[in-house]
Amino acid sequence: MDVLASNPVLLLATLLAVGSAIGAVNLRGVALGPAAVLFTALAGSAVDPRLELPEVVGLLGLALFAYCVGVTAGPSIVVTLRSSRGALAMLVVALLLAGLLVQVVGSWLGLSSGLIAGTYAGALTNTPALAAATEGLGGSAEPTVAYSLTYVGGVLGMLGVTALALTWGQRRPMAEDRSVPEELTSITVRVTRRDLPTIAELETMKGQAVRFSRVRTADGLTVAGPDVVLDPGDLAVIVGPASAAAGFADWLGEHADEHLPDDRREMDMRRMTLADPHLSGRTVAELDLGTRFGAVITRVRRGDVDLLATPDLVVQTGDRVRVIARRDQLGRVAGFLGDSERGAGDINPVGLGLGLALGLAAGQVSLPTPVGPFRLGSAAGPLLAGLALGHLGRSGPVSWRLPYASSAALQQVGLLIFLAYAGSLAGGELLTALRSPAGLGVILLGITTTVLTGIAVVLSARRLGLGGPRVAGMVAGAQTQPAVLAFARDRTADERVMVGYAVAMPVAMIVKIIVAQVLAAL
Repeated sequence: MDVLASNPVLLLATLLAVGSAIGAVNLRGVALGPAAVLFTALAGSAVDPRLELPEVVGLLGLALFAYCVGVTAGPSIVVTLRSSRGALAMLVVALLLAGLLVQVVGSWLGLSSGLIAGTYAGALTNTPALAAATEGLGGSAEPTVAYSLTYVGGVLGMLGVTALALTWGQRRPMAEDRSVPEELTSITVRVTRRDLPTIAELETMKGQAVRFSRVRTADGLTVAGPDVVLDPGDLAVIVGPASAAAGFADWLGEHADEHLPDDRREMDMRRMTLADPHLSGRTVAELDLGTRFGAVITRVRRGDVDLLATPDLVVQTGDRVRVIARRDQLGRVAGFLGDSERGAGDINPVGLGLGLALGLAAGQVSLPTPVGPFRLGSAAGPLLAGLALGHLGRSGPVSWRLPYASSAALQQVGLLIFLAYAGSLAGGELLTALRSPAGLGVILLGITTTVLTGIAVVLSARRLGLGGPRVAGMVAGAQTQPAVLAFARDRTADERVMVGYAVAMPVAMIVKIIVAQVLAAL
């Protein structure tokens, strides 16, 4: 204990190692995950109050986590807000009502503002909200105490609500439940239709979500350039979701017995990693591979998802793109894109440092409100900066976006560091709270808040016509809880779970951070 107390770096490493090992233990499909680091640190500080990490350690981890979450969500945030206005509006209302419930009942129970804010953060299992409340109260341990008392109930309660959403979705399927997301496929079609426009116009007509990759005309086999015009008898390869590709092929002509991608004597395909940071934040059209190399990109793999490479799709460092080109041009294309796993892992230190600095600076600005001065703090400031800069993509030579894998790794490291710091502050106070009547009130209030918020999200989303898998994803996103997301994905292989989570998580994160700060200030 003496060695750990006198060496904060060793203490941090020990908490991360032990807590992560405990978090990996899986009981009936449920694991504590990163939260186990918090409980490990709580246990350590309860045994010996000297096992406390410096504040700067926690703030660095929090800012890193929040900024990377924002950068990752930034590219799709505008589309998300436009396409899911109704669902997001009801989510915001549910989270605001949850805050009102905690405030009213907490005040009736005689809880302090720190315990009320911590109960809200723990019931909705949101660490940045905990950080915002802690920072707003000058480093008080009260929010962490309440968070620790309510966190487990928050996870278990939302797991039950998620199971309800999936079960109800099976019993009362919506129209969306009958439309299974499709993987991308390629079809070779023999053209029969006459007087066709250029391929660039074909790809956008009637809102078709398809791309052309190869064509065989009277001039021979070549890539499907935007200015190519197809004539009857030509062969063309269409890439897109199965139903869209098949429907477009039927309109264009007839399915051919010969599949052009099988002929790799002149044209070939290769997956390449976008590693050149100067290309990050540009659209597929701006890469201009057709003019440069006579090549075309048909698909972009980001994380575990294949995206259709539409001209307006913005690429990021670390994306794996499927390139179609003549065999003698593939090497040149690879050199242009970088095609290096090492380069794809570059965290772009200039953009990362500047973005973090801007977010932290914004978080220090004090804004007057009816309840007193309000600051975004080290959580919301970097988060909002990340969203804005991630959406912007680049400013001149500076690319703001991070490789997908690097961003995910930095998020995990930042979150674990903050959890270790938060837990190291509150072990003694947690024991005191568990022995007091207020502790039981906090636990019951947290469980009630969790369940009522989850049910409100489910009922509202179903009323909007969303299917069971997407509702389950929205519940996980509303809770910003990876354990709930993993449970939902394990119960169904439907990718709409991830769609619902991606829609809800950034908005829920921002709302909960702001509500927690307001509760702490009341």
